[in-house]
Amino acid sequence: MTSTANPGEIWQTVLNELQWQIPKPTFETWVKGTQVVSVQGDTFIIGVRSAYARDWLEHRLRTVIARTLAGVVGRPVAVNFVVYENGRIQSSASNPGEEDTAASPWAQRLNPRYTFETFVVGPSNRLAHAAALAVAERPAQTYNPLFIYGGVGLGKTHLLHAIGHVCLRKGLRVLYVSSEEFTNDLINAIRAQTTDQFRDKYRSIDVLLIDDIQFIAGKESTQEEFFHTFNTLHSNGKQLVISSDRPPRALVTLEERLRSRFEWGLIADIQPPDLETRIAILRAKAEGLAIPVPDDVMEFIARQIQSNIRELEGALNRVVAYAQLMGLPLTMEVATSALADLLPRRKSISIDQIIQVVADFYGVPAEALRGPRRNKELVHPRQVAMYLAREETGASLPQIGEAFGGRDHTTVLYGIEKVQSELEHNERLRREIMALRERLYREEK
Repeated sequence: MTSTANPGEIWQTVLNELQWQIPKPTFETWVKGTQVVSVQGDTFIIGVRSAYARDWLEHRLRTVIARTLAGVVGRPVAVNFVVYENGRIQSSASNPGEEDTAASPWAQRLNPRYTFETFVVGPSNRLAHAAALAVAERPAQTYNPLFIYGGVGLGKTHLLHAIGHVCLRKGLRVLYVSSEEFTNDLINAIRAQTTDQFRDKYRSIDVLLIDDIQFIAGKESTQEEFFHTFNTLHSNGKQLVISSDRPPRALVTLEERLRSRFEWGLIADIQPPDLETRIAILRAKAEGLAIPVPDDVMEFIARQIQSNIRELEGALNRVVAYAQLMGLPLTMEVATSALADLLPRRKSISIDQIIQVVADFYGVPAEALRGPRRNKELVHPRQVAMYLAREETGASLPQIGEAFGGRDHTTVLYGIEKVQSELEHNERLRREIMALRERLYREEK
């Protein structure tokens, strides 16, 4: 492309190329919404939506973006990132409340590693991440309360802490507690007759982040106190972010008046990450390790540990430590040995098993999924079965095509990619996939 081309057109070409160079979750979250603000000599000024995105791109993707841009314009160029809002470049100077958040007493409860920059976004957590980012940027103005739910070790606490860090930089008073700590504080306050101090602690803040709210279910005094704390903060325009292992309607022993208030704002779920996201998480984690981790080892770990990010990161640490302590190169054989006693000893699942389970789940004949018919009621189950066959067996596209009546590998690829695309925004489909996985592994016991 010539140097006389419009800067906007040049940047669009760069974006088109970057889509193929970096993981889709990374592109969608950090790169997609960027734009050229100006060109100053050989430096492109690129506008991003927030300071967090600016810092993330500066540290993670500057080299890749600059190299791609240089290839498009045909000469060496530099890239600078700025926060660009409402047609204006925002000052990078700190606000008065941002000078030293680490020294703030409000920051002592927040894990410095749990930030938006270290959170890996994928189809399973995209809604929760976007909602958390929106709340962090505009507390009490977007979703209030924000209710995030999901299984153990999927990133709920990470997002709560990330919101806290951003709000601290804005000079806000942030309090992060678990529901257990809230209950213990209340018990101690009642015992010591210091309930006024308790209420002042929880009701004089700007942002309340409360983790694992399900544990207050069945505790009448705690629910009563939290009900009034919620009302006070919400009516005063303060932000509440709540996490749980299940949605509000499933908290059956929680008072109805609390359940209804939890549904006032936005409810966002986090599901177990798909294979691509698990690999992206491992890559991000591996950047800080002492030795490089081969791609095939990361994929092996990602395929073995599927439901829990903590277990996923723990498995990576174990493999690396095993290789270092044994003085061995990090290979597939070493990784297999390191995880031998951690991996579930379950039979491998066949494509035929997947087809049968999917057929039963959707109420269609298994032979119809293998057959040539393309009725609407068959196309979706067939594509889901192809997706699961690829994810759970690791079979090649031709092998999957053969199991589905000799279909061409391009047909199989189209079906898999269609399911992957829908998983990014279709909550019902995500739940169907989870239910099918549960059936697959339950039936083989």
